Amino acid sequence: MYDVVTLGETMLRLAPPDFERLEQARTYNVTAGGSESSTAVGIARIGLKTAWVSKLPENPMGRFIANKVREHGVDTSHVVWMDGGRAGVYFLEFGSAPRASQVIYDRKGSAISTLTANEIDWKPIFQGTRLFHTSGITPALSKNCAEATAQAVSEARSAGCMVSFDMNYRTKLWSPENARACLSELLKQVNILITTRQDIARVFGLTGAPEEIAEKLKEMFNFDVVAVTLREPISVQTGKWTSMALADKVYRGKVYDLEIIDRVGSGDSFTAGFLYGYLTGGVEKGIAYGDAMAALKHTFPGDLTWVTPEEVRDQIEGQGARIKR
Repeated sequence: MYDVVTLGETMLRLAPPDFERLEQARTYNVTAGGSESSTAVGIARIGLKTAWVSKLPENPMGRFIANKVREHGVDTSHVVWMDGGRAGVYFLEFGSAPRASQVIYDRKGSAISTLTANEIDWKPIFQGTRLFHTSGITPALSKNCAEATAQAVSEARSAGCMVSFDMNYRTKLWSPENARACLSELLKQVNILITTRQDIARVFGLTGAPEEIAEKLKEMFNFDVVAVTLREPISVQTGKWTSMALADKVYRGKVYDLEIIDRVGSGDSFTAGFLYGYLTGGVEKGIAYGDAMAALKHTFPGDLTWVTPEEVRDQIEGQGARIKR
């Protein structure tokens, strides 16, 4: 049915305009944001069939979130709808050097945190599906969410799907010790790991060059591919982006100079591009598409990846800065 199915929470995102502090704000720009839905959107926008699975409250906020994901071509028909409950919210305050941006979560008790292991019938969803993707955010939401994530991964493997996993460690959701205890078992069933050096250092205590980290992770969990994104902040609004991946050999990506409008969701854009490229051409293509999409994501507001296939190809070919006439 699908090229990629994802599972995870998507929240309302409220961000003050014009670099205002949260306590200054009288108006907010409202969008939807969540790692796994952003990944599904990115993949759908450049040509593959995706579905996003989650649990939402049956109210205007839940429908707003589902509508924002669906308008990009993502199938949301497997979302579980809950009477009562609430959608998670996060507030994003944009910084400018030397003041950093910050995120404040209001997601405790959100609908997806009540998701249980047997609430979703995965068999028809995974029938014919090529790849299942989730991240370390989902099992961090609650004990039963961790059980539901483990079940989804197990059923994906049983159905013959590849499994990809973005570490996405969030210090505000769980401790490194709890994350390590949960993920050490879950990652044994994962084919593709996408991570940062910082997340691996926090959760597993592995440090060193990205190639060394990737090699250690492959030895620990027998991954087919480990992809590591490499961000070099220069200031709040400038930086560099690249990545590397270890599979049969080391693959290295192009270095992009960034002028940052909004960095939130750039890792998910990399994941979207990488999975698209991997499914249509292998690791080298995955790195090229992942880096191009992540670089583009920094250039517009919101979590979602508002790109076209042509724009991504232009970036890969080095023609992205040319004015379109």
